[in-house]
Amino acid sequence: MSWASAAGGWTLLAAVLCARAVGGERVLGIALPSPPVTPPDADLRDGKDLCAAFEIPPFQTIPIEPMLSAFAGMEGFENNPPYLSGNLMARIRMTTLYYHANRLHYLVCGTSNRSEYMLGYSTKYGDSAADIQPILHCYKTRVYALAKEVGVPTPIIEKPPSAGLWPGQSDEEEIGFTYAAIDRALTSLEANNWTASNAQEELILGKVQASMHKRMSRQTCLVFPEIITDGRARHAPAG
Repeated sequence: MSWASAAGGWTLLAAVLCARAVGGERVLGIALPSPPVTPPDADLRDGKDLCAAFEIPPFQTIPIEPMLSAFAGMEGFENNPPYLSGNLMARIRMTTLYYHANRLHYLVCGTSNRSEYMLGYSTKYGDSAADIQPILHCYKTRVYALAKEVGVPTPIIEKPPSAGLWPGQSDEEEIGFTYAAIDRALTSLEANNWTASNAQEELILGKVQASMHKRMSRQTCLVFPEIITDGRARHAPAG
């Protein structure tokens, strides 16, 4: 299995779960730094220390600046507003992961959580693309608790969440709410049939509704014919 290392609690939790499921020797971590944000040495050290603790081979570091530079030379390229470059970085990272997964016959492990998934705080075909998503069912606050439970060091868990897409970028500042507030609102909304009971829940519900397209399966007009075998109709398999 391959996973992208951000040295954040949620990413390292996914790595630990992979190691427990298939053995650390079958897990490959890849750090994908991007300009102008370079992971501090402490972040890289945290990731390497955790890999050693769970018998995961040292992760590879593959800067994505050359790929970004190639896109920057494309006619019509723009990097303002910042999310254009941010989404591009996320997709380049996932493309790189899938290249190595394809090369090694691995699966790509995603690190998305339920809080961000419900708000649509992800990039289509970027960080949301993966073969498995072991923590997608967990709210962010639950992810922190699980990370602590499996042995991810507290200083790593307590780092401010950031995708590292631009200097000073903070996930909570970009979303506009703390994860604790998001999880309280989502839990309440789910319990009350998605009916908001206060202004904050109204805002969170608006984000859930606006991002519905990110959670829908891809719509097509393709209909698979039925195959008759042994007197029973079966749908032809895709592909």
